[in-house]
Amino acid sequence: MMTGSNVVERHHVFGGAFKAKSEYYGFIAPLRPDLHPNGVHFQDTKENKKIDKYLKRMCQRYYEKHCGTRDQFRNEFGRNYL
Repeated sequence: MMTGSNVVERHHVFGGAFKAKSEYYGFIAPLRPDLHPNGVHFQDTKENKKIDKYLKRMCQRYYEKHCGTRDQFRNEFGRNYL
């Protein structure tokens, strides 16, 4: 479960150089503090990496359906996640 807590942190699915693009496209996810990669309580586990990959894939599918092509996504976000 990615939420289910009354405390959540705002996670930019594509961070770093792509943070502004995450904002622009709405690629933001509310995550429990222990699942948020930039959070104080985050633990780098296999499960958390799986969640991150899932969110990136979900956003790319949305982008390809509503915003542009796979090549355009790759140009904007640096790589293909599918």
